[in-house]
Amino acid sequence: MSLQKFKQRALANPEVKAEYELLESEFAFIDQLLSMRTQAGLTQAQVAEKMQTQKSNISRLERGNANPSWSTLLKYAHACGFELTIKPLKTQSHNH
Repeated sequence: MSLQKFKQRALANPEVKAEYELLESEFAFIDQLLSMRTQAGLTQAQVAEKMQTQKSNISRLERGNANPSWSTLLKYAHACGFELTIKPLKTQSHNH
């Protein structure tokens, strides 16, 4: 079975699809963090210094191995010269 067919079959399961969508948004967010740091031209060490934390904490955050507080995310964004906002999105009903 090809990866594409496996993915289609797996995503046909509503529980798998919901989990996949959660991971997809998490990866998109991590990508956004990396993009902010790259645009700022900063290394992990430089961001850590601006946030008064350890480089290992920045590394964990960027790998998705952390459960950061909103305060930490704001500090990261500010260290890179960005602002963050929260925008509520209404979830789509799974009852078809």
